[in-house]
Amino acid sequence: MSDNEFAVLYDRHYTKVYNYVTYRVGDAAAADDVVSRVFERALDRLATYDAASGPVEAWLFGIARNAVADHFRSRRWLSWLPLDLFHETSSRDAKHEDALVQDESHRELRRALERLSPRERELLALKYGAEMTNRAIAAQLGVGESNVGVILHRAVGRLREALKQP
Repeated sequence: MSDNEFAVLYDRHYTKVYNYVTYRVGDAAAADDVVSRVFERALDRLATYDAASGPVEAWLFGIARNAVADHFRSRRWLSWLPLDLFHETSSRDAKHEDALVQDESHRELRRALERLSPRERELLALKYGAEMTNRAIAAQLGVGESNVGVILHRAVGRLREALKQP
């Protein structure tokens, strides 16, 4: 794959990779860092890609999944930091209040997602974050397409129930 082909790959898949990573890490700034690492690794490993082993999207999302896992592993050491190191400034304007409501909605969604299994969260991220088809997800994870559909259906149902609870 040439550098020009890589540029096309980047343009074609950036949005899906970014959405997937953002869905998984829940933070736009962290997602920017992780996505940068994904494409950096892809560029470094360009010579290792073999079209005979599968579609380039599967190869790229394999790199993305590993980068997300690396991100979570690297964050574990931060869990000991006291929360008062991270203070927020407050404001009374309407934009800030809207942002607070949106932040609370995101926190509720994150809490509901935490109730799901890691496998369910991964499938939801691939389906709705990366906008992959069930067939593409099945190929990516090495499971049956119908299995993907069943897990997604159950996960969405569990997510709805979790969001209804106070």
